Amino acid sequence: MVATIQQIIGKINPKMYAEKGAELLKKYGSSDAIPAEEIEPKPLNAHKIVYDSATEQLEPFYFFILDLMNDLGLAPEKLIDNFSSSPGSGHFAELGQRATMMQQQGFKIMGDINTILRSVLNIIYDLKEFKIRMQSYKDFNSKDRDKKEAALLSLKQIWLDKVDITKGNSSVKAMALGQAGFQTLLDAFLAVKDETLKDLNGKEIDLNDRVKRIIRSRILEFNTWLKQSEQELTKRYNLEKTYLKSQVNSLKLYSRWAKPYLKAAQQLEMKEAGREAALVKTFNTILLELTLFGKSKIKIEDYALSGDLPRDFTKLKIRRDYYSCVLVEFKFRGIPQKVAQQSHYAFGGRAEITFMGYSLNSDEIKQLNVELDKSDVGDTLKLIEGTTTESLEQLQKEIDFFLEEKDVEEKKEGSNSDDESNPFLALMGYYEKSEEPKKKEKPKENKSISPDDWMEKTHLRPLAAAKAEDTTFNLFDIYKKVHGMPSYTV
Repeated sequence: MVATIQQIIGKINPKMYAEKGAELLKKYGSSDAIPAEEIEPKPLNAHKIVYDSATEQLEPFYFFILDLMNDLGLAPEKLIDNFSSSPGSGHFAELGQRATMMQQQGFKIMGDINTILRSVLNIIYDLKEFKIRMQSYKDFNSKDRDKKEAALLSLKQIWLDKVDITKGNSSVKAMALGQAGFQTLLDAFLAVKDETLKDLNGKEIDLNDRVKRIIRSRILEFNTWLKQSEQELTKRYNLEKTYLKSQVNSLKLYSRWAKPYLKAAQQLEMKEAGREAALVKTFNTILLELTLFGKSKIKIEDYALSGDLPRDFTKLKIRRDYYSCVLVEFKFRGIPQKVAQQSHYAFGGRAEITFMGYSLNSDEIKQLNVELDKSDVGDTLKLIEGTTTESLEQLQKEIDFFLEEKDVEEKKEGSNSDDESNPFLALMGYYEKSEEPKKKEKPKENKSISPDDWMEKTHLRPLAAAKAEDTTFNLFDIYKKVHGMPSYTV
């Protein structure tokens, strides 16, 4: 069972907005541990308008109240937008077709996203291999003698396995391991360190002339390959990085294209009606649920000047803001009728509009948003976000490592080329301090809301509650007078 907005507010502040809130707090220990489904809501006041007409539509009701809330400075936002159609109605069939079209288009784009994602993975693995190979060339050009010799042996092994092996029986390894008289050929090839072949011409390496002639030609081939392969590998590495950037941009673009279709498919999903008696399978019926939430900040200076708060409150530091809040719930049971020569439906039927007032502070409103995200209201949007954005974010570190590599190297080169350091700061050891990377702020864990202090309990909360009651009644009263509808107060 999904908790309602009223139950969630009752969970956040059970003492004010939940029946038997003190008992629930005693039972569970804190408001965070109270299951929202067990809350019996208790708003400050509630007013209900009921209107039943097969010809009147819901849209005028909704937009009149939406505009009225904006005019009163409540800045309303929609929290719930659900609908259910009876399976035998034409509305059910048509929306089902539209949802299927959105799903098919979304999954088609998701297939393209998966293809590009596999390409990005392959490019990253190739770049890592190139990076390892390029490290051997960097070590070979190093001034460290041991590192240079180790890199030379590594490059010779690569040349033997990748290049020379293509000669078949005349390759160094084939001759050394399979032909008599050439047993020393492989060791001699690896032992030669000087590019000018002084080792072969001198007495440091004692070999017969036949082996020396083969070694001389192969060393020359190796030296030529060494220069060209480094250049080609660098070019290929840079091309792969460029291709990675284009693939990442394509992935982001496809993700943007997929989101509207996935969200539209989610919005066209119907709410599970369960045992709702008003929804009969073969009837032509629709049930709608809409919830608007508006809030207006309590401005202490204005209310102090008007006399609603003591004048000294303008000099005090307030630890959190208070809001007078209004919750408007629409429940509609209608008969969908297709408009002639058009593709949409008109809905006439019974409308129940309930206005409720609340007094909430900024911490409670933040907690309300957190609870809404935890509930089933935000689950589908999280799935949509996970299939598009998160699939790329998991690879973002690997991608940034290669795409930002050039900038890092340019900064290092720039720092070495021009010395603009301050000698006086250097004397104090300023430049010896390494810059620590900025740590990302971890999202704050949801903590229990601190209770009201004396000023909040005696002045701010009651004032916000009184303004919420007045605003709630004004919404109800203005709408009732303008439309002349029968209504009653709960």
